[in-house]
Amino acid sequence: MSRKNGVILALDVTDEKSALTISRDVADFIDAIKIGYPLVLGTGLSIAEKLSRIAPVIADFKVADIPNTDRLICEHVFEAGCDAVIVQGFTGPDSLFECVKTADDYKKKVFVVAEMSHPGGDHFFTDGVSKEIAAMAKKSGAFGIVAPATRPERVKELRGVIGNSMKIISPGVGAQGGSAADTIKAGADWVIVGRSIYGAKNPKEEAEKIKKEIEKYI
Repeated sequence: MSRKNGVILALDVTDEKSALTISRDVADFIDAIKIGYPLVLGTGLSIAEKLSRIAPVIADFKVADIPNTDRLICEHVFEAGCDAVIVQGFTGPDSLFECVKTADDYKKKVFVVAEMSHPGGDHFFTDGVSKEIAAMAKKSGAFGIVAPATRPERVKELRGVIGNSMKIISPGVGAQGGSAADTIKAGADWVIVGRSIYGAKNPKEEAEKIKKEIEKYI
């Protein structure tokens, strides 16, 4: 997954037609498409392969189980055509390392949630916990972490933990109040934008607007 635009579309619509139409419409202004349970439960995991013809697909399943179950989930995700998977780190190093090992076997990528973007996202993901998870993600060989665009100061602090060898993707831009420009300036590689794009009257215009907002910082 290479950075060209610095934008990842969080595609939380629930029907295939909308998913494909919106993705094709904004393809020139995004670098990847993030899918989660709303879309997959609505359409089936087969949607991943269809979307992968438009842009790389990140499966946001926040995988959080015992190592063997994590491995099975990751195998299904990668075999379905996803380029990366988002996993939780709070399940411990053995579970995380199994996800990374499986990704390596498939030549795919793992992003680890270091902190979430909603208002309650720092209730349990405190400063110490978030930094410990980020450090564990680095040790595991994960491709990157997830840090909140709604708290760009946390992006900056977590960048300090992982250094420049890993990537940061940041949700929370737009509907949740995060600033795309502030997030990239704080150290994120990509901003994740959902409702502001797919809920807009003109998704293409909105995606282009966000791309232009950050292009001088990437």
